[in-house]
Amino acid sequence: MTAPVSPTLLGLGSAGLIEDYLNQLGEGQLGVADAMVDRHGQLRPGWESLLGSLESLGPEGRLQQHEEIQRLLGENGVIFNMHDDARRSWRLDPLPWVIDHAQWQALELGLIQRTRLLNALFDDIYGARSLFDSGLLPTQALLASPLLLLPCHGSQPSDRPAISFHGVDVIQDTEGQWRVIGDRLQAPSGTGFSLENRILMARALPEMYRNAPLKRLAGFLDNYHRTLTALAYQHRDNPNVVLLTPGPSSPRYFEHAYLANYLNIDLAEGQDLVVRDSQLWLRTLGGLQPVDVVLRHCDDAYCDPLELRGDSQLGVPGLLQATRASGVAISNALGVGILESPELADYLPALCEHLLGEKLLLPTADATTQPATAPIFDSNMQRLSPTTLNLRCFITRSARSITTLGQQLSDYHVMPGGLAWVGPPGTPSLSSPIVKDVWVTANTPQPHVSQLRQARGPVVATRDGTDLPSRVAESLFWLGRYGERLDARARLLREALMRLMEIDQDEIADQLLDELLIALEITTLNEDGEGAKPPLAGFVQKRAALLAQFDDTDAQALQALFDQLLRNARSVRDHLGDDSWRVINQLRQRVSAFNSSLGASAARRACEGLSAQIAAFFGLCNETMPHHYGWRFMDIGRFLDRVLGLLSLLKLTLNAPHSPGLALWEVVLATTDNFTAYRRRYRSELHPEAILDLLLFDETNPRSVGYMLKRLERQMNRLPGSSSPYRNAERRLLIQANAALHLADIDRLNHLTDTPEAQEALEQLLDQLIDPLTALSDAISHSHFSHVERPRQLVSMEPDA
Repeated sequence: MTAPVSPTLLGLGSAGLIEDYLNQLGEGQLGVADAMVDRHGQLRPGWESLLGSLESLGPEGRLQQHEEIQRLLGENGVIFNMHDDARRSWRLDPLPWVIDHAQWQALELGLIQRTRLLNALFDDIYGARSLFDSGLLPTQALLASPLLLLPCHGSQPSDRPAISFHGVDVIQDTEGQWRVIGDRLQAPSGTGFSLENRILMARALPEMYRNAPLKRLAGFLDNYHRTLTALAYQHRDNPNVVLLTPGPSSPRYFEHAYLANYLNIDLAEGQDLVVRDSQLWLRTLGGLQPVDVVLRHCDDAYCDPLELRGDSQLGVPGLLQATRASGVAISNALGVGILESPELADYLPALCEHLLGEKLLLPTADATTQPATAPIFDSNMQRLSPTTLNLRCFITRSARSITTLGQQLSDYHVMPGGLAWVGPPGTPSLSSPIVKDVWVTANTPQPHVSQLRQARGPVVATRDGTDLPSRVAESLFWLGRYGERLDARARLLREALMRLMEIDQDEIADQLLDELLIALEITTLNEDGEGAKPPLAGFVQKRAALLAQFDDTDAQALQALFDQLLRNARSVRDHLGDDSWRVINQLRQRVSAFNSSLGASAARRACEGLSAQIAAFFGLCNETMPHHYGWRFMDIGRFLDRVLGLLSLLKLTLNAPHSPGLALWEVVLATTDNFTAYRRRYRSELHPEAILDLLLFDETNPRSVGYMLKRLERQMNRLPGSSSPYRNAERRLLIQANAALHLADIDRLNHLTDTPEAQEALEQLLDQLIDPLTALSDAISHSHFSHVERPRQLVSMEPDA
């Protein structure tokens, strides 16, 4: 039997989409509740204009907008499992889930009640424990649960709520009743993804978004930020709030960085924090800075390896004690994980009556619950199909209720929307390939809310950047090093591939190509006892060895180097501008397309594109990042790796086993991007003395050793601690390298092609430069980066069985 099609619907431009959708609902599902149409085949409030807008685009227009949304997702790096970088599909459906005001109001009341109930339940479980004695709790199940953390008993100060932010997963059943699937209290994720979904919809479908009477999300996040700051015990005018993340290995690290950036708070890992005298501190370049509030996205047991899970590498030893002493406030309180226990579900109606004196408004879904349907577009944007959706909603306290612990409706805020994903009830959001934006209709137009909040008082301007966590400084340093290393390898590969393309495939050897293979550390030379190592006979084997650099099997291949760059870039995601991050994602897409089946010509072009995008990334960083300590460390990393690479190439020209001397100078000039500058000065002739001047001593050439040493000196003189009258280890090493360069006997070097003494003098000079510069990296790391030994629990805090 087919559901009747309303004449009202057929009068719309979207009649084709809806008629087909109603026909699908009628195939064995007649009478099943649907999010878009009611039981009479009528559109629910709020859907008509959206469907009209999407129908007017036509299939091709919808597909174009869908591709734009997917492009923006890729550019912004919005993927769940960023750590393993799997190519899983995450599609944002262009048709939002519309929830009208009446439906949302019923859900909102139930969500607020649930937050109040769980707050009261936490206070009893980790406080008086009267509910265990009264039989209102499943005592044996809870006491045996690993989610019940006995060290947390009495740890939450009575003047702060245990739950200041609450995520609730819900579905709608066939009767239209909202039902709870589960609670998310330990690390309630999804807020950042919800906001990003909304922003992408507004960018890809601006007219549809602009004309929709929906409630905005930014106001909720502004209230959330005020709530976090209100939790602080000290520095209440300007508290220091950090978001505690497990780090880039977390599949939700994108959201952590995105949310920290949006809320204007620091993103910190466990190793960035330390407890001293029951106070939490952040390790920064300027020393320890107090932390007032922690927004944690780590599960309970992992937050404190001292008292909780001893093998945790993610938490902060002593964090629970700092909480007991009111040295820091945590959102949410440690121990809330027990409230996520499924054993509590059957007891919640009675608990609600007992603790709140109210009937439970949101029942729990069970195995008999039949979910309602909702429409999604197919991958070609041709038709709508019914499916089931999960919805994660978010609740936060109001800032003014933090200290009063108010329990009125006005003391809570519910995000007018949430994160919706396709799947049977209870499907994890990570495993769903399709997500939806959630639009809650408003009776009146909603004002725009700025991402920058109105100041509530004067602020002390700061410019020095000493509040930068030392871990972030280290990641920026290595971001610069790996970026330069990847660029240098791409340039060497480009030159080697050009030589490969120029030789006859029947020739046995090309000596310059062999030297480039040595520079790339590609072992394509035969072992010949203890004597010389002649090149492999044949074009094909050299070609295969070079193209293997576009696979991901070699630790020095392009893919492996880019993975290191990406790992460090993700660690400082909240310090990179949006444009810089888009280039990183473009680089990721380019590198992911590399494989050994590329032809030599295509591989050479890929190297050129790679170098251009790396230059674009660092150029954007130079133009958009404040030139404070973070940028300086990245710049030091870049130029330290660049000068060491250049010195290694120069040394190769002296020690090349097959074609030492002049034969390699042209390759060195091309690889270091000095070929054009040299030709402009000296025309076409190769003069080793002129090349040495250009590459070693010319401080106006940004690719020369002299310029790079000068730049390193300038940046290091502006690092923390550089004002001391005593020179630290890194400054002494740099002085040593500078002295070797400035005291070089240039007259002796001018006879490079005539006498072996000159070659010996050059090799000695290069060694005098390489040795201190190689040690410089470790010296910088020792002076400025905090290397904390991972905490270990020596004695178990668990009671004996």
